[in-house]
Amino acid sequence: MNKNTRQGSVFSLFKGVPLSCILVALFLLQILLAVGVTAYLSIGNGQKAVNQVANELRHEVANRVEQNLQTYLATPRQVLGSNQNLINMGLLKIENLATWESYLIEQLKIFPDALAITASNEQEYLAVEKFNDRQFLLRKADKSTGYNLYNYIIDSQGQRTQLPEVIKNYDARSHPDYQTAVTVKKFSFSQIFTPRTEPTLLISASQPIYNSQGKFLGVNSTLTHLSQIGDLLQNIKVGKSGQIFIIERSGLLVASSTAEEPFRFQNGKPIRLAASQSGNSLTQATAKYLTTKFSNFDQIQRLQQLDFSLDGKRQFLEVRPFEGEANVNWLIIMAVPEADFMGQINRNIQTTIFLCLGALALAIILGIVTAWWVTVPILHFCRATKDLTDFTNSDDSVVKVQGIQELEVLGESFNEMAQDLRKTFTALINKNEDLELQIKQQTQELQQEIQERINSERKLEKHYQVLAELANHKAVFEGNLETAFKAIAKKAANALEVERVSVWLFNSERTKLQCISLYERSNQRHSAGLERNLADYLIYFKALVVSRTIAVSDTRTDPRVQELWDMLEPNNIVSLFDTSLWVGGQMVGTVLFEQVDIPRKWELSEQNFISSIAEIIALTLEVCDRKRAESSLHEAKEAAKVANRAKSTFLGNINHDLRTPLNSILGITEALKEQVYGPMSEEQRQSLNILESSGKNLLELINQILDFTDTESSKIELQLTATSVQGLCDSSLSFVKHLAFQKNIRLRAQIPEELEPIQVDEPRIRQVFINLLTNAIKFTREGGEVWIEAQPSSTNEYIFISVVDTGIGMLSDDLFKLFQPFVQVENASTPRSPGTGLGLVIVQKIVELHGGTVHAESQLGKGSRFTVKLPWKKAGEWRVRDF
Repeated sequence: MNKNTRQGSVFSLFKGVPLSCILVALFLLQILLAVGVTAYLSIGNGQKAVNQVANELRHEVANRVEQNLQTYLATPRQVLGSNQNLINMGLLKIENLATWESYLIEQLKIFPDALAITASNEQEYLAVEKFNDRQFLLRKADKSTGYNLYNYIIDSQGQRTQLPEVIKNYDARSHPDYQTAVTVKKFSFSQIFTPRTEPTLLISASQPIYNSQGKFLGVNSTLTHLSQIGDLLQNIKVGKSGQIFIIERSGLLVASSTAEEPFRFQNGKPIRLAASQSGNSLTQATAKYLTTKFSNFDQIQRLQQLDFSLDGKRQFLEVRPFEGEANVNWLIIMAVPEADFMGQINRNIQTTIFLCLGALALAIILGIVTAWWVTVPILHFCRATKDLTDFTNSDDSVVKVQGIQELEVLGESFNEMAQDLRKTFTALINKNEDLELQIKQQTQELQQEIQERINSERKLEKHYQVLAELANHKAVFEGNLETAFKAIAKKAANALEVERVSVWLFNSERTKLQCISLYERSNQRHSAGLERNLADYLIYFKALVVSRTIAVSDTRTDPRVQELWDMLEPNNIVSLFDTSLWVGGQMVGTVLFEQVDIPRKWELSEQNFISSIAEIIALTLEVCDRKRAESSLHEAKEAAKVANRAKSTFLGNINHDLRTPLNSILGITEALKEQVYGPMSEEQRQSLNILESSGKNLLELINQILDFTDTESSKIELQLTATSVQGLCDSSLSFVKHLAFQKNIRLRAQIPEELEPIQVDEPRIRQVFINLLTNAIKFTREGGEVWIEAQPSSTNEYIFISVVDTGIGMLSDDLFKLFQPFVQVENASTPRSPGTGLGLVIVQKIVELHGGTVHAESQLGKGSRFTVKLPWKKAGEWRVRDF
């Protein structure tokens, strides 16, 4: 190509226009565009930076708030979870809350965020609450308090001080925490509420407690202040004047980073405050904006980044749902004024504009000077290098530039570069063709792998569906073996696409396996009755016991199943999978999967599915065993009831039949003693005395047995009358006075004056105290002391009447035997005494008919105390009842 021709063409385009003017004009245009674009981008980027910084700040602060809330609300779950673990390990018992007191105090010390921790069962209630920095408040209602709620203050030394407030007949089951736990049946938080005692917001968490059999035992709860959430929010800085507040879906405030309390007082009581009624203008405006935009806060189900105008100023807003815990559904709202970010940005924009104007002026001056300086060599180089734009048209085209040395060197370098580019371009075309071929091959391989994964997922889904259907099958949870095994074998065969599935169980002697159910897929037939003697297949069964599963891909070559070849070959079984069944730690049988015609490699997912099938079969066997045991237990209970009724009837009849002739014997003995039939000697008189004493003792024993029989058969009907406590105790002491006189035992009574009458069946209650006093005298040595004392409860609902002696006592381990019928406590200090062992049993029955209880305390060698607790009200408040 001719260089002069190219240069003439170029000059013709700019004919009459100096190159320096063109360069200066273009240079100035570029400067103007650069400065304008720089200024525009600077302002635009500044605004974007503000938005980005605002978004990042809101997001980061919201994350911190959410993390703090999760950490704060995780404390109740951690507290209740640790208690649940201790209960599961047997270190704590929900049935005995007396052992919880010191443990709950230590928990409040370990978890400072918790305000109170409670534990309750169907009868008892225990709560420990922080009273101040050094003291705790204990609330307790159990048997020791008569199931009334007592309040105590516990100081740092563990000393108790009872408070005057007592709630009678306190039932923890009516508490919202208890009812929530019973209803939800899992860990959950309550609704936020305001207590009556102090202006604050509280939230409680409850955990129901179940035993290993799933029986409900009680509830463990915590109580937490929500004011600490506000303290956490105040410690998080959001710009200069940004705010954070948390609301419920109802619009009520939970906490705020401002000093505003989330409640207000109405008639002296704290009332929850809605965010739209807040005294803070930004909080109120934000809540009203969200109400207008969404109409209902329940519609906010994901993160919302919004903005709105307040008094003509833009406000950045982020709303984030918080659902980190059960029954906790809040919204975290953060509002930041745009002015917090724009101050420095505006000052930077002004500085940028002035710098751009200065740079523009300087660039114009330098551009004019530089254009004139470089015009000639640049124009010459442009003409000389124009052919480079189309170097592919000719392999011989080269650029030749003469004049300035630097431009000549640049031209030579450019020619070399053009040749290298041609070679590189050719190599890239070849490389691109190779890459396209490789990508095509890899794409085919990837599609094949994806298809295999899709098939595998379909199999897994099918397996899961079959397992779910079997787990909910009626025959499985009813223990119906025949129906359940047929359903399991059929569904398993169809899911795995195998020909035969069978269930085998050991016989009672464990010498052979018997086929309970066999399903053949090809003809959809069920059968049973096949047997395999263990002695005939020792290698096979040994392998099954050792490894628990046998997976055989080719039955013709695997040595573990060669003993079965005579049964496998006729049915053309080429692959099998056998897994053992275990119930109660003992192998009870196997489940066998058999493939025909085509060998099969058992995949891991298929092995897991077969293991699940075996577990379902084992579960069915366990359910069947449990059903049989429950049936046997029911029959045993019915037999026990019949035997108990027969025993009561027999004792009642025999006692009545014995008492009539015995009364006749005693009457004749009395007549003989009075010499109705003539005089008698001293020896005869002594014999009659012995006969009369023995008869009376025998009559007393018969009467006790008859009374016991009546109480057992519920034949006693109480005749309640107003009875003096003092008169009841005095008459009981008078009845046993002769017994005490014989052993030189002192009798006394400690009865408070002016006790109101008690409504009881006077003869039967007197019998109670006569029996207790007789026992006390019987087991008290000569010269001892026996007394009776009475003391009302603090609420006057009960009265405690105790019979105390200084006798020989007994071991604490023997106390539980006292109230068992026909049982007497015997040891070296308490030899067996005459009697039936029914006295204390009758005492307990009579007291329980009156709605009371009997409690025994004793110490070996120091005496015993029997305390009768009876309901005690004014006579006019009683209503006669028949039991």
